[in-house]
Amino acid sequence: MDPQTAQALKAFTQRYCDAWRHEHTSWPQSEELHGVPSPCIVSSTDHVVLWQPQPFDGEPGLNAVERAMDIVIQPSAQVFYTTQYAGDMQARHGAETFTLLQTWSADDFRRVQENLIGHLVTQRRLKLSPTLFIATLDSELEVISVCNLRGEVVQESLGTAKRRVLAPSLTDFLSQLEPVL
Repeated sequence: MDPQTAQALKAFTQRYCDAWRHEHTSWPQSEELHGVPSPCIVSSTDHVVLWQPQPFDGEPGLNAVERAMDIVIQPSAQVFYTTQYAGDMQARHGAETFTLLQTWSADDFRRVQENLIGHLVTQRRLKLSPTLFIATLDSELEVISVCNLRGEVVQESLGTAKRRVLAPSLTDFLSQLEPVL
């Protein structure tokens, strides 16, 4: 569907996991995902889960979003959410540090699609062009998204038309990311 985006996501995930292993001599770990079932789980302690990425084994696409919104989703955004299961990863692009969102399991993938539908419904109601969020910033009012019309990656202020282009494509954006531990 979009092999360049899949390759860029896998390459960043590998850089992230390698950096984590170099720094902590273990797989990445998460307190937030502790106790939440996933094929990514390597092991758990009393407070954290150690994880490694796993191939996505669900329906390859955001079909529920497309049906609910009666739109065609950018292939790069579809690939972003259906290439792998993984934990969310901290990253930096230029001066911005953020959490790159990932799907943790098949159940999480359903939840992500519901959240994307809610996001798109709000944008439609406000007469804003459609975007699909891929990362969260410290400010709850800003996200990083893929513009569904042009495929650009933008930083947007939720509920407004304020957007700043970060990269011309999701592949370019992912290729430029630096892991943050």
